[in-house]
Amino acid sequence: MTNSNYYAPHGGLAAQTQLLTDRAMFTEAYAVIPKSTFSDIVTSYLPFWEGARFWVIARPLSGFAETFSQYIADVQPNGGSKQPETEAGVQAVIFVVEGGLTLTIDGIDHVLEQGGYAYLPADLPWSLWNHTDTAVKFHWLRKRYEAVAGIEAPEAFVTNERDIAPTPMAGTEGKWATTRFVAPEDLRHDMHVNIVTFEPGAVIPFAETHVMEHGLYVLEGKAVYRLNQEWVEVEAGDFMWLRAFCPQACYAGGPGRFRYLLYKDVNRHMKFPSNL
Repeated sequence: MTNSNYYAPHGGLAAQTQLLTDRAMFTEAYAVIPKSTFSDIVTSYLPFWEGARFWVIARPLSGFAETFSQYIADVQPNGGSKQPETEAGVQAVIFVVEGGLTLTIDGIDHVLEQGGYAYLPADLPWSLWNHTDTAVKFHWLRKRYEAVAGIEAPEAFVTNERDIAPTPMAGTEGKWATTRFVAPEDLRHDMHVNIVTFEPGAVIPFAETHVMEHGLYVLEGKAVYRLNQEWVEVEAGDFMWLRAFCPQACYAGGPGRFRYLLYKDVNRHMKFPSNL
């Protein structure tokens, strides 16, 4: 796997001379949060975190996407948390896009650098600290785990993208590939957080329309992405948020490859509202 350059926001504030016109949009079917909106004034602070701020880019919204939340964390040197998760039953994925951190799982330390990935099962004790001399930025995805009687819960694991060979999509000659951190047939997992890569000129050649909700953070490159009935230009640092059944397709025009971190909910029956 060749080295990757992951885009990470750095905050700040646009100048007073900046035009208001932007690519940000929120519709009934999808949202686009462009990298220009990641300013200091839209960050959040969370309980029991020190020296840390968060861009919240997805949260459960009734009538939209309801299964997950996604943050981009900016943790300063000596910052972190001994109690990062405050809600029971919530699993998580950590993916590092800049800098390094120490993740402690059940008393064991793991050093994650750029490209580092960790899966954290629900209700497993963990903590996270930045012991380096520069800020670390990482994605933190959270989802309430949907247990199924007769299927054991998955265990924690830590890896790095560079250690996983991408799986080419059939019939694409490797122009469209997915780095899978969890095997699709592993029914213990009810969410996947993968990395999708398109070489210049590659496409999703049909409008995908499916039950999974999506969060797509562009790590590298640019493309034209079909969202519902519109073609939208996106680039590194942009985030796309799709509700279930929103049609989507992609054309990666180049000049470099186009890559994004992808969330989707998987492997579970559809829940029925309690009032039916």
